[in-house]
Amino acid sequence: MTSFLWYILAAVAEIAGCFAFWAWLRLGKSPVWTVPGLVLLTFFAVVLTRVEAAWAGRAYAAYGGVYIVASLLWMSVVERSVPDRWDVLGGAVCLAGAAVVLWGPRG
Repeated sequence: MTSFLWYILAAVAEIAGCFAFWAWLRLGKSPVWTVPGLVLLTFFAVVLTRVEAAWAGRAYAAYGGVYIVASLLWMSVVERSVPDRWDVLGGAVCLAGAAVVLWGPRG
């Protein structure tokens, strides 16, 4: 369960950090937006190392599913665009895949 909480924290930091650059480059916001973006992206990288996984690649692969679901939640809450049924289905499939990668039985 601890890994899942680290993943959530990492996802929020990464999405917010990337959105800061999106706001600057796509929404015409001030370049000052990149400062918190850089801080958040650095924080994201540090937080992701806290996941309980023996291999970095496995931690990153499992994170992908969490990131997808968090991105859909961001779209809904911050950007006020409701995910459709295909977004929800895709997110569920990705989250299930992340669980298999992270917690699947190992020989």
